[in-house]
Amino acid sequence: MKNLKRTMAGVSALALVMGFTSCQSSSSGGTVDTAEVTTVATTTGVTVEVNTATLAEESQMTLDEAADAALPDIELENKTIKWFAHYDINPNTASGASESVPLNVFRTKYGGEVQYYPTTWNTRYSDLSTYVLGGEGIDFFPCDTAALPKGVVSGMFQPIDDYIDLDSDLWKGVSEAMEKYNFNGKHYEFVNSVSAENVVIYNKDTIEANNFDDPWELYKEGKWNWDTFKEMLVQYVDDESEQYGLDGYWAEKALFLSGGVPSVESVDGTLKVNLMDAQVEKAQNFMYDLYSNNLVINREVFDWAEQPQFMSEGKELFYIVGAWAVQADPETWSTKIPPEKLGLAPVPNAADAERPWQAATLDGWVLCKGASNPQGVAVFAECNRFANTNDDAIAIGDAKAMEDYKWSEELIAINKEINQLANDNPVVDLATGVSTDVASLTTDGGDNVGLRAAMHGVEWSTNREEINDVVVMLVDEVDAQLKALS
Repeated sequence: MKNLKRTMAGVSALALVMGFTSCQSSSSGGTVDTAEVTTVATTTGVTVEVNTATLAEESQMTLDEAADAALPDIELENKTIKWFAHYDINPNTASGASESVPLNVFRTKYGGEVQYYPTTWNTRYSDLSTYVLGGEGIDFFPCDTAALPKGVVSGMFQPIDDYIDLDSDLWKGVSEAMEKYNFNGKHYEFVNSVSAENVVIYNKDTIEANNFDDPWELYKEGKWNWDTFKEMLVQYVDDESEQYGLDGYWAEKALFLSGGVPSVESVDGTLKVNLMDAQVEKAQNFMYDLYSNNLVINREVFDWAEQPQFMSEGKELFYIVGAWAVQADPETWSTKIPPEKLGLAPVPNAADAERPWQAATLDGWVLCKGASNPQGVAVFAECNRFANTNDDAIAIGDAKAMEDYKWSEELIAINKEINQLANDNPVVDLATGVSTDVASLTTDGGDNVGLRAAMHGVEWSTNREEINDVVVMLVDEVDAQLKALS
């Protein structure tokens, strides 16, 4: 209990201000044939940039026809929606970005405009509180892993059920994911798309130089699992020769959730703690095994920093991170792997796993309390669902990716398949979003506390006994608060 007491001494009570969590990518960006850029100043107290980089004429016509056929014809009374985030979903044409497909559809079909209110990652929740309490009418906010359910308890977010038809064809593809944020029978996120929160990145040259089977090919053959993953690491790792195994700040969470059971989840609208679950123990023991066999890079040697650039030098075998890390100009990739040598594979599961579980990113938004235009946000969300489900829209998005990221058609297809795997087998852990107390005990307490500790040399059985009862108590308290709001 000594470690628990030290941890709890630094844990604050449930607060509005929510701390650092995993990064999630936005769906905007890309470069295609572009035209004019306009800047509009508002009188809301912030400067709002609206950049319009249009699609090539042929692509625009195709997109317009597809949107007219798939989306309802309605007239928005209020065509402006207020977006508050640490990034703008309007394109930054100064950096070569172009208008995303959903933003294009929202603008051309509905005359919609996204008004951007900027903040920073570290101050985003305190700034949001100021706006919401001040009645600014902020409409929507990115749903990162810190948002829910504590944003409901603190009065920042409201249900979305009154604004979209969850049973419609447009939303059925993300129906399982929508349930992840079902609290007491109400849904709290517009899930635009589901993607794998992380992928395994590798350098094809390194794989070939060591006579390994390509991980993606192993996956296609049904042989990519914890055992083959570990076996490759065992054969490769040699610290004296500067051959390091597994890297990535996201590796712990990715491997833990590949066991299929999160530490905290919502089941039929009720919060549930799973720290005593046998599948959680199995995943944690696998992570401890990787550590015990020196298969995880010792970041302490490198000032606690990850070393993705080793990937291009043949000095690191696997790097687990979100695909967003290589969805940009290749000159900016931290791995420095040439695009033609970039390998992607899903995070592996146990060989006997019931399903190929993947930690899932639910790309979408929460609806702010006091939103001035919830209908407009719902329409924009449907534009996003259209962009993620319509073949013509997807083809345009693929063309943008090939130009922007220098990805091949094969790599685009691989990434789609990995994302579909996550869509069909999503695992989402709510621990970070329940409260700062729960996060400190499970996800955010450091390398030696909670869900990350096994991959840093702490046996799960000891760790679990120290934190389980307190986590259950804290989660039950939040669940009771959620039920009291109905």
